[in-house]
Amino acid sequence: MLGAIIGDIVGSRFEFVEDDNRGKDFAFFTKSCRFTDDSCMTLAIAKALFLCKGDYGKLRQNTISCMQELGRAYPNAGYGYNFYHNWLMSSNPKPYNSYGNGSAMRVSPVAWVAESEEQLKELSLMVTDVTHNHPEGVKGAEAIAMGIYLARQGKSKEEIREKLSVYYPILKDKFFTIKSLCGNYGYDFAGGWVTCQGSVPQAIIAFLESENFEDAIRNAVCIGGDSDTIGAMAGSIAEVYYGVSYDMEDRALEYLPENLKSIYFAFNTIKGKRRNKSE
Repeated sequence: MLGAIIGDIVGSRFEFVEDDNRGKDFAFFTKSCRFTDDSCMTLAIAKALFLCKGDYGKLRQNTISCMQELGRAYPNAGYGYNFYHNWLMSSNPKPYNSYGNGSAMRVSPVAWVAESEEQLKELSLMVTDVTHNHPEGVKGAEAIAMGIYLARQGKSKEEIREKLSVYYPILKDKFFTIKSLCGNYGYDFAGGWVTCQGSVPQAIIAFLESENFEDAIRNAVCIGGDSDTIGAMAGSIAEVYYGVSYDMEDRALEYLPENLKSIYFAFNTIKGKRRNKSE
């Protein structure tokens, strides 16, 4: 979850800023950075899981309540039009067949509490289909959650790539690389860059081709497009695989208001452990 928050904050100042020459050598945390809807909704899922106390029968209802509570508390965080007007502010929110990448950017807390792949899929669906009930929206969220879960189990990048290629076969394409995406991904006026299918594989490859946690975020941001969300998705897997330094954690949390920090720290008391790759 911390990785998603960091990716969101770092990517926030680059979201939809067209720059073919951005590269990876940019300042990481600046005064222009902020948390966006990605962090807000990720923390909403974390709160929903925390409130369940291990009994997930009410997870869907908790998810709706927590997402609306935090979303309405921070209405200018950068939500999509349909989500904001037709769901977040609705007195009777219903799923709206979305396949936007919002499902995948917020799902990371699920992978920290799931105790099996089967449970992971169940929980991922429960926090996803309250809004994103389109098959691509469900798949995108499950793929990111699965990547995090596998990293928690100490799996190698090769094993993670193999498993996630079932969701997105393009991950096995030797021409699908960060180098090929930089300067060629950027804007998509058809809207594909904000869909799961148009951004989740890009986030995964940003992690797979990284050398460390920070490099994964830099990979995600350098390709352009929906930078905060791609950063959040890549960062959520990279956090588990590499770990995040305490200094970077402290720096990122400075961007969050106290009530969001309290959710972060509360969730840390219930989340599972990550295995070392040597275990």
